[in-house]
Amino acid sequence: MRHILLAAALSLSPTAAYAWGGTAHAVINRAAIDAIPDDGPVFLRRHADYIVASAALPDTWRGDSEPFSKVEEDPNHGWFREQFRFLKTIPRSRWAFVIALYKHHEAIKDSDPATAARTNVRWTGTLPYAAMEAYNRLIVCMRAIRAANANGADASFAEQQCAFEAVRLGHYIGDGSQPLHDTVNSDGWRGPNPQGYTRDRSIHGRFESKFVDGMELTAADIAPRISTPAHRTGDMFSAVLAFLNEAGDQMEAVYRFERRNGFQDFADKDVRALIYERTAAGAAMVRDMLCRAWAESAKSSAPASPSPLDFANPRFDPETGSAPP
Repeated sequence: MRHILLAAALSLSPTAAYAWGGTAHAVINRAAIDAIPDDGPVFLRRHADYIVASAALPDTWRGDSEPFSKVEEDPNHGWFREQFRFLKTIPRSRWAFVIALYKHHEAIKDSDPATAARTNVRWTGTLPYAAMEAYNRLIVCMRAIRAANANGADASFAEQQCAFEAVRLGHYIGDGSQPLHDTVNSDGWRGPNPQGYTRDRSIHGRFESKFVDGMELTAADIAPRISTPAHRTGDMFSAVLAFLNEAGDQMEAVYRFERRNGFQDFADKDVRALIYERTAAGAAMVRDMLCRAWAESAKSSAPASPSPLDFANPRFDPETGSAPP
C-alpha cells in the first residue's frame, strides 16, 4: 500500500522538479509522522497515508495555467538569503518583509538594475512565513480537536483539517531542508564563479529528484538519523530561520559534489550522506513543529491585548496595518 501511495505522490504534478522531488517529500512526511512521540499529536498517524501521498501537493498550485495561484504560491518555496543581506533583522511580518524588499528595490534600481531585478518577493522567497502560517493553522485545528474530545463530539473533520495543514507544513519545511531552496544559486551558479561551479539549471533536479530516486531513498533510511525532539520552548519563527540558515550553509557542498561527477554515481557516499542528513533534518523539524503546535493548542486562545490591529498598539506598523507577530 505504501508503494502505491508513494507512486501517487510522485504523479501528482508535472512541476515536481520545483521541490525536493516527490520521493523526498513523501519520505520526509512519513518519517516525521512515524517519529511523533506518544505525548504528541498521535491522531496524525491515522492520516499518515494521506499526508504522505499529498506531500507534493503545494507544487501543484504553481502551474502556469493557474496564474493567480502561481503568483501567490511560488515565493513560498524558496528563501534566497543572498537577496536580503541588506536587512539587519528579518521582519516577523510577511508584509513588512515584502515592503522592505520593495523599498530596497526602489533604492537601487538606477544604480544596480541587475540586482534590483531580483530584489522582489518572487526572487527572494517567503518560505518561513508560509511555514509559520501553516504552523499557526495547525494550532487552531488542534485546539478544535481538543475541544471536541473534551465535549465528546466528533473530531474527525478537525483532524482532516490538521492533516491538510500538516501537508503544507511538511512541504515548506521539506523544501527548506534542501540547500538549493535557500540560495539565489537555486538553479545554477550566479555571479562571479572562481570555483567553476555549473551554471546548468538542471543541477536542482539532478540533485533532489534524479539522485534521490536513483539511491532509492526510504523513510527507514533516515529514521535512525532523526534527532531527538527539540523546539519544545523558544521562539518558533527564530527556530525556522535558524533551520533555513543551516540548510543554506550547505549549498556550496551540493555544487562541489556536482562538479565532481554530476550526480551520476548513485552510490556516491558523500552525496548520499548529505541527502540522508538533510531529509532527516527536515523530518525532525516537521515532527518538532507538529508536536509544538499540539502543545500550544492546549493553552488559552484568549485574544491578544491590545489587538494587532489596534492603532494604539505600541508595535503597530502603519505600513502593514498591523503589529507584527
